[in-house]
Amino acid sequence: MGAPEKHGKSLPLLPLALACAVSFAAAAQEMKLEFVDEAARDASWTGFRKRLLAALEKRDLKFVLSILDRNVRAGHEGARGGAEFRRLWSLDAADSPLWRELTAALMLGSAWLRREDGSRELCAPYVLARWPQDVDPMKHGVLVAREVLVKSEPSQDSPTLAALSYAIVPVADWEVDDRAREARQKWVRIRLKEAEGYVPEEQIRSPVEHAACFVRTEGGWRMTAFAPAGG
Repeated sequence: MGAPEKHGKSLPLLPLALACAVSFAAAAQEMKLEFVDEAARDASWTGFRKRLLAALEKRDLKFVLSILDRNVRAGHEGARGGAEFRRLWSLDAADSPLWRELTAALMLGSAWLRREDGSRELCAPYVLARWPQDVDPMKHGVLVAREVLVKSEPSQDSPTLAALSYAIVPVADWEVDDRAREARQKWVRIRLKEAEGYVPEEQIRSPVEHAACFVRTEGGWRMTAFAPAGG
């Protein structure tokens, strides 16, 4: 799977003065976490992932339950097992967030994570496994696309402050309403070197956000977790 598609307008369409400001602001961002998909060449994984995405689109509860590890993790509380996973994700409700959240996670690459007990799990998004240890995961997020447009206000119509690719940025507020009351878009307020700006919530990811982790067994791939970091 390739990197996510670029969002928003391309830089050459910006006025010259604004383009210079964008370039300066982008250069000021030194920390990056490039997109990776470490299992992209594993045919068993890509085939499984395709089937799982199809099941999520159809809301195929039977398939999802069939791939859960017997000790699957679903939350911070240490709860394990299929029954707890089903309860915590409200899988019997028509509006369970699992269908949306797991799909989003699977679309953002994958990377191998070694647990404290020495076991290895393939986790999606790649963010959890690749997060730099010297960056506070509670205060930062990573932009998960190329040339994300940082806006001066929480609105697509506001001026662009920067265009950043896969940058790790300090986060001031994870949930900001759009300036237009009728708009459904949510924004995240981030800190640049000289200012604060806003990016669409779907274009930034926290390392402590839910990650889906899997192991390959003789019977096929099994999901060992869909939980926040540490869950």
